[in-house]
Amino acid sequence: MTAFSRVILIVLDSVGIGALPDAHLYMDEGSDTLGNTSRAVGGLALPNLGRLGLGRLDDVLGVPPLPLAELKGACGRLAMAGAGKDTIAGHWELAGVVLERPIHTYPNGFPAELIAAFEREIGRGTLGNVAASGTEIIERLGREHLATGRPIVYTSADSVFQIAAHEEIIPVEELYRMCEVARRLCVGDYAVGRIIARPFVGAPGAFRRTDRRRDYALEPPGTTLLDEVSGAGLPVVGVGKISDIYAGRGVTLAIHTHDNADGIRQTLAAMADTERGLIFTNLVDFDMLYGHRNDPAGYAAALMEFDRALPQFCERLREDDLLIITADHGCDPTTPSTDHSREYVPVLLTGRRIKAGVDLGTRGSLADCGATIAEALDIAHRGAGRSFLSDVLRGD
Repeated sequence: MTAFSRVILIVLDSVGIGALPDAHLYMDEGSDTLGNTSRAVGGLALPNLGRLGLGRLDDVLGVPPLPLAELKGACGRLAMAGAGKDTIAGHWELAGVVLERPIHTYPNGFPAELIAAFEREIGRGTLGNVAASGTEIIERLGREHLATGRPIVYTSADSVFQIAAHEEIIPVEELYRMCEVARRLCVGDYAVGRIIARPFVGAPGAFRRTDRRRDYALEPPGTTLLDEVSGAGLPVVGVGKISDIYAGRGVTLAIHTHDNADGIRQTLAAMADTERGLIFTNLVDFDMLYGHRNDPAGYAAALMEFDRALPQFCERLREDDLLIITADHGCDPTTPSTDHSREYVPVLLTGRRIKAGVDLGTRGSLADCGATIAEALDIAHRGAGRSFLSDVLRGD
């Protein structure tokens, strides 16, 4: 008998909980997104996450490590078994695909022949072709972009080919078409994890990026949890950038969102409308708006906003629901770097069939989360990971 009809999986994008043992290989020693953020702002008020065991997983100022007997769910931390520290690596591993090596990055910009091919296909030249902060580069090159109509191409420490364009100069649909061109080109020797559309508006000195970002990912190199769930005839509802991350594979309904608040609303709506299967949400503001911009105050506010919303999810859980909250990597806003960080991530579980007061300790891979979901939905799982469902499932 299937233990659960639905699993609601929420990824708090970049909410890492301490450096992994190999963090020095990524120049991330000392990174601790959650703990360092809590200390930078003088403490966090996260009582609901605390009751699920968050305070037991990291040294979080304001969130004490509650005794097991006081927890309302199960908790643990997941190590990243594969290479990398970005969105693709983390989300793919959560779904059972572990990368043996990071996807190629371009710290010195993209090869001239790749840019030339891109320019030929889109019929115009480009600006930039450097590694840069997204907000900084549109301020630096935005005026020239307005004058020439050339899109701004840039990358970062991640494997991304980003295209920024003012919505009044290059309409968003045309920007998306350019991204589709780049996606076709950035494979093989020029492989890039994600092509990202970065539309912006405003005038020089007051440019701002809009919420019509779109990601175009490489297809996962193996079968994912999403493939397995949808292949079994169950719905997979992707909220936020989930469909983009998995190149649309395995997602039966994609719901794009404007921000964390919208992601929370859309997830609650999906819980009302979806009877069975997987609801898979990414809340991106932690990473995109605050981690990459070294804004611990904004990061803290976003964490507390989610904590205030958490009871709404719990109140809507049915008898046969499982709620899992986790993350995909770190992005410590208190370090000099604006890049992602190589960190452990939390895994918090609750539901009426989940034993309260279970500490899972440290698991060897994010893929354990996907294996657990597959078992919960009674789906055959061929990917990486070891389920911990038996450790948290009530026997009554």
